Amino acid sequence: MRLLGPRTTAESLDRKMAEPTIGQTAGVLRPRNLDWRRAAALLYGDWGTSKAYVIGLAFLAAGFSSLPIILAVCVLTGLVGINYAVICRYFPDGGGVYSAARSQGRLLAVVGALLLIADLTVTAALSGWSGLTYVIAGAEDVMFLKFLKDHIAFATTGVLLVLGFTNWFGPKHSGSLAVVLALPTTLVVIALIALSLPYLTTRFLEPRHESLAALWVQFVGVILALSGVEAIANLTGVMKLDPGSTPEKPSVARESLKAITPVAIEVITGTALLGWAMLSLPAVLDKTLGLSTKSQVAAVLLKRHEDMLRFMGEQFASASFGVWFGQAFGWIVGIVFLLLLLSAANTAIVAMIGLLYMTARDGEMPPQFKSLNRHGVPRYPLLIAVGLPIVVLLAATNFEALAGLYAIGVVGAITVNLGSCTFNRTIGFTWYDRVLFGFTFVVLFLVEITLAHTKPDALFFVVCVLGGGLALRAYTLKRQGITTLVVTRQVAEMVSPTLVATMRPRLEEGQRIMVAARGITPVLSYALDEAQLRKASLYVVYVKELAVYYGAGPVQATRAKWQGDPEANAILSLMLNLGSERNVPVMPVYAVSEDPAATILDLAATIGVDYLMLGTSHRRTLTNLLRGNVVTNIADQLPETIRLVIYG
Repeated sequence: MRLLGPRTTAESLDRKMAEPTIGQTAGVLRPRNLDWRRAAALLYGDWGTSKAYVIGLAFLAAGFSSLPIILAVCVLTGLVGINYAVICRYFPDGGGVYSAARSQGRLLAVVGALLLIADLTVTAALSGWSGLTYVIAGAEDVMFLKFLKDHIAFATTGVLLVLGFTNWFGPKHSGSLAVVLALPTTLVVIALIALSLPYLTTRFLEPRHESLAALWVQFVGVILALSGVEAIANLTGVMKLDPGSTPEKPSVARESLKAITPVAIEVITGTALLGWAMLSLPAVLDKTLGLSTKSQVAAVLLKRHEDMLRFMGEQFASASFGVWFGQAFGWIVGIVFLLLLLSAANTAIVAMIGLLYMTARDGEMPPQFKSLNRHGVPRYPLLIAVGLPIVVLLAATNFEALAGLYAIGVVGAITVNLGSCTFNRTIGFTWYDRVLFGFTFVVLFLVEITLAHTKPDALFFVVCVLGGGLALRAYTLKRQGITTLVVTRQVAEMVSPTLVATMRPRLEEGQRIMVAARGITPVLSYALDEAQLRKASLYVVYVKELAVYYGAGPVQATRAKWQGDPEANAILSLMLNLGSERNVPVMPVYAVSEDPAATILDLAATIGVDYLMLGTSHRRTLTNLLRGNVVTNIADQLPETIRLVIYG
């Protein structure tokens, strides 16, 4: 049996206590072959696509007064990026929401995972829809493209089925397309910004027309630039280690920071400048399309909000180099973003498969989810990863409705992750790390509440995902015979997941035992018995306590000989003789100190003993000793790798 503690509610009656940790099999380490460049490309493949639809949706929400909203989204994106740079530093084996929330409870971890599944579901659907839009929008003169535009939901469904079919045969380096497209996409964004720079102006910007409350709702409605940061946190488990770190003590702080920083700068700077360029379009549309009023411009922008970057590329390029160049550049923008968005959809499908498979391996989802086809792909997670986005596509009436479902999942998952880190006391976060986590957690929690209040469709969607997932988990736990047991915190602390490891016999040869005693006491005989049984070396420590500390004390202590101390000579000589008779190697250790506890601790750590034994001649004396400072100080400061035995 296993009680998961310390928690007031602990789940378990038949979970295996020696199960492997998340993301790796016991005794097997995942290869760390992902460098920061490839990690940055994978992050950009998801995070960098957000500008493809954020800018247009911002104009749809607030028109020519949308620049403050776009800038606020950029600020929040940068803040979340900073948070995840810190998370990657402390979670070198994977810091996604499922891993981070497990320290606060398995149920919370599953809720975070389900919120992430909701995010990935909409990401796959939204990316597929937006990608197709970038090649078919504005192409009404082509019959086939016009047909796809009129039936874009079904066309996207077909694309997702194709992606699912290809994933049946395995991912086949699923991130490779994102890596290949990262550079051309960045070049396209830079070219688009360069073409728009001569036309940037503040003439067409408008002040906000709504109240601050309405502005907050508009801001919440266009937060679509956060997806992807969870991906980089999950990738830390396969990132190359920082120089100087080892697999036993891994660190990827530098590698993850190098991956996050350039992507965050590109996403924030690119989104802000392209948002400003969009609001400067009236300066060129008079020349390219003959639109002289802002109302005419607004009507065209609202019509092309789904493929805003392609429209901007066409118009700015046409104004600079002619119509033919504008059309050609528009097709380049459309094709590049089509491929990148389809790659993002594929990445979301692969990530959902992996997340469902991981929860099944951890006993939170049905064991059938671990069933693999002959290509090594989990069957049921693949069906779910393709089926859920298709259901969402068929239920969505338009692009805005689909985008409305997006943020509640990703914001919820990030909120759970940051909240778990804020209240995690087992990891050595600094106080300013916790302040950063806490502040961002509060902001995102308010965003999540606002989304739930203002977008009933999104709330219904995420409730369906959570309800279905938790019901499936409850069914799984019931089939496994797992029962929820409510115990006090003190009882939960007595039984931990590492109980089996601590109860295994430790009779390996070559161990080191240290015994510290004043006088000929039974603990010396007990220590000899243990050393003989374990074939261990026995270090007998005698510390002569000084009541007054002298500056020259340490020098004198190093020169002191135990043969010159009658009491130490009697004890250590006896132990040497007894050890020789019983074939136990005995090493006498003598020290003079004004602080016996600190000296014993220092000697135990320096020698690297496995057991430290303390004892007295009578149990009453032992009780009094336990109330004193020596044993208390030793017990409080002794490293966890050294076991303390008090004999009386």
